[in-house]
Amino acid sequence: MALLADLAALRAQVAASPGRLEKRRLVADYLRALDPADRPFAVTYLSGRTFPASDPRVLNVRGLPAPTPAVSSVAPLTLAAVAGAFGVVAEAAGPGSRRVREDTLADLSARATDAERDLLRRVIHGELRMGLSEGLVLEAIAEAAAVDPAVVRRAALVTGDLTAVATLALGAGADALAAARPRVFVPLLPMLAEIAAGPADALAAHGGVTAMEYKYDGARIQLHADGQRVAIWSRRMSDVTASLPDIVALARRDLAGTPFILDGEVVALDAAGRPLPFQELMRRFRRVRGVEAAAESMPLALHLFDCLVADGRSYLDEPYVQRWAALERVTGGRWLAERAMVGSAADGAAFMDRALAAGHEGVMAKDPASPYEPGGRGKKWLKLKAALTVDCVIVAADRGSGRRVGWLSNYHLAVRDGEDWAEVGKTFKGLTDREFVEMTTRLHARATADDGYTVRVRPEVVVEVDYNEIQRSPTYPSGLALRFARIARIREDKVPGQATTLGELRELYERQFSTKGRAGRPPS
Repeated sequence: MALLADLAALRAQVAASPGRLEKRRLVADYLRALDPADRPFAVTYLSGRTFPASDPRVLNVRGLPAPTPAVSSVAPLTLAAVAGAFGVVAEAAGPGSRRVREDTLADLSARATDAERDLLRRVIHGELRMGLSEGLVLEAIAEAAAVDPAVVRRAALVTGDLTAVATLALGAGADALAAARPRVFVPLLPMLAEIAAGPADALAAHGGVTAMEYKYDGARIQLHADGQRVAIWSRRMSDVTASLPDIVALARRDLAGTPFILDGEVVALDAAGRPLPFQELMRRFRRVRGVEAAAESMPLALHLFDCLVADGRSYLDEPYVQRWAALERVTGGRWLAERAMVGSAADGAAFMDRALAAGHEGVMAKDPASPYEPGGRGKKWLKLKAALTVDCVIVAADRGSGRRVGWLSNYHLAVRDGEDWAEVGKTFKGLTDREFVEMTTRLHARATADDGYTVRVRPEVVVEVDYNEIQRSPTYPSGLALRFARIARIREDKVPGQATTLGELRELYERQFSTKGRAGRPPS
């Protein structure tokens, strides 16, 4: 039986090791030596989780309590014993359940040494802080099993569960990993897209024909079902099932072909059926109380655009056109994203115009022959959006971290407000490394204040900023904020007095509602 003390010692060793290769070797050696029954526990805890990704249980506790005096004759804690205690805590329900959780964790704390207790607290909070990312755990599994890391990585993306992948890799090897399939109720990373300039670029990338879909200004969801059981995950892999009872009911009523996993988007609608701004959707999406009332006052439209699993069969490796055919069978042709197969730039532009006129962000262009790649981003999926830009002035910048350390790289953006400047957002996106360096020098020369993190500067540098949407903001005194701001170019040809005004930004905000619905009053 694997001891918790050994895992705590490994954590200390890995944390003290500065090199990635040494960290990987330490974890690989540890996993290789474990009994197969203990490996799932070890990989789960090394990943900073209390349960595997495929296990929906949660502890729902604040942390590990301070220890009471322990009995000296108590046997050392094992990984299996910790797993058992976590299970008791997660499954406690009904009257007296709080006491059960507290007593179980108190007993665990009392039996642990200081080092073990520190590890347990870190696992419970999901913060091991040992320089060991999930990607490095994956590489360690590959090294321990003597398997190509690419094979392990794909199996992890396909199954969504690193613990299950470790069991396959160290138990059955490369063939079992290659045969891994997605599992219903274990969320997968969504496939992502690159930006394209226009329909002609998409057609060139996709061999002359592309599948275009409306790009909805909503929230990405992954919909899982098996019989009457339905679960929904967000783009960030959060379980949002309880917040979307109307989508759950729709899935039970209108969709067939379970077990299935579908990819799609939900959009909030106003009373006239027009899409509401993303900001309004997020208020509905994050709600945990009054969900039923919110569902009535702000209904959601469902737009499905991909099928990962249908009738229990994986479609990940099938081309887009076959996945769409499977999606049509599951939905009976309902709740599908607006779509067209396009073979000319003119047809693509016309389709995009229709999407924008309907109040949506733009269009997606997808290679008809492409498979579904969980977590992948590339030219197989492209997004085309109308260019929305304003001219802002940089009024401050934050010091960068990571690969941007030493640079001023998070820029505070402002528009003109009479003789003053009104901040409307921040961005660290859009510049090349060389431009970051040049901008850092340029801003330091204009510095007026420095608190060690943020440098305030004279408002002299004008930048053209792309944005996705203008939102109401309780943070900025201007009352407005640019969503997904990105510097498109430095406007050397403009002086600060030619920047966009707050009045103009308010007009642009109002103009959004010619195609979008409205919830609440605009800023004044």
